Amino acid sequence: MVQQTEAIAPDTSHEVPAEVVKSLRDHGALPQWRLMWRQFRRHRLALIGLIVLVPIYFVAIFAGFFAPSSADTAHTSLPYAPPQRIHVDAEHGMFVYGYSSTRNQETFEQTFTVDKSKIVDIGWFVRGDEYSILGPIKSSIHLIGPTTAGEPFFLVGADQSGRDLLSRLIHGARVSLSIGLVGVFASFVLGMLIGGISGYLGGTVDNIIQRIIEFIMSVPTLPLWMALSAALPGSWGPLTRYFAITVILSLIGWTGLARDVRGRFLSLREEDFVMAARLDGVGRTGIIFGHMVPSFASHIIASISMAVPRMILAETSLSFLGLGLQPPAVSWGVLLEGAQNIRAVATAPWLLTPGLAVVVVVLAMNFVGDGLRDAADPYK
Repeated sequence: MVQQTEAIAPDTSHEVPAEVVKSLRDHGALPQWRLMWRQFRRHRLALIGLIVLVPIYFVAIFAGFFAPSSADTAHTSLPYAPPQRIHVDAEHGMFVYGYSSTRNQETFEQTFTVDKSKIVDIGWFVRGDEYSILGPIKSSIHLIGPTTAGEPFFLVGADQSGRDLLSRLIHGARVSLSIGLVGVFASFVLGMLIGGISGYLGGTVDNIIQRIIEFIMSVPTLPLWMALSAALPGSWGPLTRYFAITVILSLIGWTGLARDVRGRFLSLREEDFVMAARLDGVGRTGIIFGHMVPSFASHIIASISMAVPRMILAETSLSFLGLGLQPPAVSWGVLLEGAQNIRAVATAPWLLTPGLAVVVVVLAMNFVGDGLRDAADPYK
């Protein structure tokens, strides 16, 4: 009699799903930057911040093309002119109406009204003020502007001298956004170098460096800015003053990163992987940059990304107080300095637009920094 046995089905309750295995295999094969990008995309606010920042920096790089006019083109008869609205019809295409102005004989206040008999034709890729493209290349083509060069065109309004605020806002973005990147790069080099030496060597060297850092950090920031900025010669040109402000911000901003790096080095220099590298004959430079620095890369990325908006705010604050960049230089801080009167709040609120630009950029950078901090550790 043949005994019939039943086939026992294998227990699959604890098997890892095939898609999970494939995902793990793909993650192991991907390079580090791909893993970081995959993790970064999951951070929605960071992705939104990046989408906001990329066009802003692109416009800032090619400011002459995107701005309707140069930063200094003025219509002296139209101070504080209000924003114009673009109209479209079959006869004229795109156009804006001109202004009619009246002046109160008692208060001398100038009031603007829309004059529909004055039509300013608007076009794309029109010729206007000449500008430079990334150095020696010259051009006079603007993305949008009046078809007849010199006609008033104020999409965001005009300032106290009748200059187009939108054009000045775009030209100012180049200075305000670049000073943050340049300043942070210099602070990063100083912070990493000095903090790394302090934390890795320790002892007397660490004590001396930490006392210097504590002295710098104990000085109130605003008076120190004021003292250093006031020491700049008034005869310096805008470019020289821009470089000096960048150096000032860098000399003040490196201390926080240096303290953080020093703390990380102190905690890592006795770790097993550092000891193994020493026993394997790896030199100091290889241990620092090949083993220790990558282990806290997420913290460094977060510190750098958060420092850029602080640099932008610092330049804006200095220029707003009249201690930073000065006219004819154009930055968002310089533009806000021109809004320091009651009329800007009461009758010309568009002069506060640079403040809105600062808020948007700083928020976007903070979001991106938060996303980079999480993405730097994709296996977390």
